[in-house]
Amino acid sequence: MPAARQPWPMKWIVLAIILGIGAYTFLTLHYRKPGRAFQPYADLKDRANTQRLLGAGYQRIALEAELPADPPAPGETAPTATAGAGLPAPLRDTLVDSPALPAEIVSVSAAPAANALLGYAIGFRCTLADNKQQLAGANLYVRGDEIVVAPSFDRLSGGLLSRSRESLVRVTIPAGSLKPGHYHVTLVGAHGSRSWSLQVH
Repeated sequence: MPAARQPWPMKWIVLAIILGIGAYTFLTLHYRKPGRAFQPYADLKDRANTQRLLGAGYQRIALEAELPADPPAPGETAPTATAGAGLPAPLRDTLVDSPALPAEIVSVSAAPAANALLGYAIGFRCTLADNKQQLAGANLYVRGDEIVVAPSFDRLSGGLLSRSRESLVRVTIPAGSLKPGHYHVTLVGAHGSRSWSLQVH
């Protein structure tokens, strides 16, 4: 009768696991590409979006968006006018996915002129479709002398609710993003937008 096979000593199994983890960690840290991992669906959709925007003559700029604790400080503010609801048709037809816009832009606080070398802040008050939305960010789209600012909101998960359907938001156009010239700016809401003139020096 053959002798029973003896199992490996536990110390060699532990040593093999430690060596394997060490080698994997070294290779991962040494050869991993910096930044976030490739996300096929999101990255390919973003690439297609960028190509379509460039093909239609648009430049897209991501804006810093925040919920300020206090309303904007008093200062010279450009007069605004009501504008058509939602994204302009050429931009809406170009985007792969339209952003989740606020319901309506109620008021805007923005200077009528800006320095191309400095950031340009836009404060606005908007209403949301319901209490299940939170600020996600904003993008600016430039084509010729037309600027479209599109804030976007994400759905809150679970049973979370925002305190109010009205939100005070501030977005900032980064310094150097706009060339000197005269622009027509539209801040878009799903059911009501506001527009004004901007002179960049």
